[in-house]
Amino acid sequence: MDSTPTDPRTTPGTLRAVSRWQIVGLSINDVVGSGIYLLPAAAAALLGPASLWAVLLAGLAVSLLVLCYAQAASYFDAPGGGYLYAREAFGPFIGFEVGWMLLLTRVATAAALANGLAEAVTHFWPAADAGWARVSIVSGSIALLVAINVVGVRAAANAGVLLAIGKLVPLALFVAIGVFFVDTSLAAPSTAPLTARPLAEAALLLLFAYAGFENLPAAAGEYRNPRRDVPFALLTMIATVTFVYVSVQWVALGTLPDLAHSSTPLAEAASRFSGEWLALVMTVGASISILGTSSNTVLMAPRYLLALSQDGYGPRWLGEIHPRFRTPAVSIVLIGAVSLALALSGSFVQLALLSVVSRLCTYLGTAGSVLVLRHKHGDREGALRLPGGPLIPVAAIVLSLALLASAQVANLIAAAIALVIGAVVYAFRRR
Repeated sequence: MDSTPTDPRTTPGTLRAVSRWQIVGLSINDVVGSGIYLLPAAAAALLGPASLWAVLLAGLAVSLLVLCYAQAASYFDAPGGGYLYAREAFGPFIGFEVGWMLLLTRVATAAALANGLAEAVTHFWPAADAGWARVSIVSGSIALLVAINVVGVRAAANAGVLLAIGKLVPLALFVAIGVFFVDTSLAAPSTAPLTARPLAEAALLLLFAYAGFENLPAAAGEYRNPRRDVPFALLTMIATVTFVYVSVQWVALGTLPDLAHSSTPLAEAASRFSGEWLALVMTVGASISILGTSSNTVLMAPRYLLALSQDGYGPRWLGEIHPRFRTPAVSIVLIGAVSLALALSGSFVQLALLSVVSRLCTYLGTAGSVLVLRHKHGDREGALRLPGGPLIPVAAIVLSLALLASAQVANLIAAAIALVIGAVVYAFRRR
């Protein structure tokens, strides 16, 4: 398959093995994480019954960003995602900073999710709260996902699809059964005015409940037809996820009167209208959700490292492809090792602060890139053309800036430090 005129390299030695519907599964797997099991209570605490409208509006707002990624992805079949788009539009330095922030976010996410999995398991295995049991869960989950990804991208994609199905089935049961027990007076959307502070907090909360889609193009070098299939997967994902989130929020609002104060809202609501068996299913579903998102993180993060290494950042061996499995095995193992060290040390909490701002930096980079790339590659055969010309990318930029203004000072400082460190790493680029 040919690549773009400005980026003629594909990933030497990697295998284009991931099909369209596997990419759809991966995209859903990356977005639907543990957040949906906590989102109903958190959103209700901030917005009350209006949270139902907020979840829907957040899905529509994130669709602006998804459309920008879909358009950018339709121009390229090389790996890198937001790093590649920013590099091609604004040059190597801006591109590197975007890629650097993406990489840090993925590593911090992998560490946080490994600990989150141990927390989820404590609901039916209390010993997992500390000691060897916790270490075993954290280490074992990361080691398993690293092994699957090293063996081959096809195995990783299949695992991602299975985990996506495993996390959607409990949610489907929750909605399908709970719909018959909804008290419409509790679930009726509110039209009462809201103050700015809870709206700003809810906006960030809901945005990151939909986050993760930005990672899908990172492994484009191993998709069969990325220019066609990545945009399709992104659009299918945002429609599916928005429907699921709104449905879950409606059932939770209508079946759990004290939703805003629940620490396990879906399990508690399920136990009220269907007994403990469904509550257990929801708890298991939360664990599968975390494992699924971790699986995607271990799949996507090394592809950022691979793309950066191939462009001269870091040692050459980070870009090596395993001769048998045809995967960036060294990068996969390195990402796994660093994630494990952070997860066991607990220092990942500081890095996790980066995820709020670093994602917004990436969204700004990609939305801005689309304004440039549509002039450079917009006439390519099969390229996605968004309605309204520059209107959608501009609206996505305004949305990202508004959300950035809502971020806490600690998050902004952490991101600024990371960008300075990235600039130092950039200065030592190989010739």
